[in-house]
Amino acid sequence: MNAGITIDQAREILNKYIKNPANVNHCRESEVIMQALAKRLGENEELWGIAGLLHDIDWELVQDDVEQHGMKMQDILKDEGVSGELIQVIVSHVGGFTKHLPENNRATKFEHALAAAETITGLIYASALVRPDKKIVEVKVKSIKKKMKDKSFAAKVNRDVIMECEKLELSLDEFIEISLNAMKGIANEIGL
Repeated sequence: MNAGITIDQAREILNKYIKNPANVNHCRESEVIMQALAKRLGENEELWGIAGLLHDIDWELVQDDVEQHGMKMQDILKDEGVSGELIQVIVSHVGGFTKHLPENNRATKFEHALAAAETITGLIYASALVRPDKKIVEVKVKSIKKKMKDKSFAAKVNRDVIMECEKLELSLDEFIEISLNAMKGIANEIGL
């Protein structure tokens, strides 16, 4: 699959549409997790990173009307030169979340990886913030796994989407470890 753009162009696109630092951090977290997953699965790290980086490109335009999430994204990405195939993958992460994409039709490893990766960022981030030092460096896989079971912790994080990691033939433990280590790699950048 061809992205249609480079990772540097993707960063320029991100900076054009995403201004809120928390949203930028989420996109960066998703990017590094996707790159780590691609490396582990023998996939194209740049391509997967671009998907993670741009998956919420329309968020600041639609956050007051989340039903539009994914709709505006398609137009933005097309206008910015992203390939149709990659747009399809990126939009797939919204499946099951909005009325215009009411069902989860994710079918490929790439699509499952993006959905699971961008979702676990919230659980990992929240796990770091409840620590006394608010640092990710000491967060452990077993702690994240325990918090997965506690539905009241980071309640908006959809555990079923995280479990799509199994569609990648990764255990939950391995998926958490890959994701956690990827986020630890950018801890200073994301303020953790």
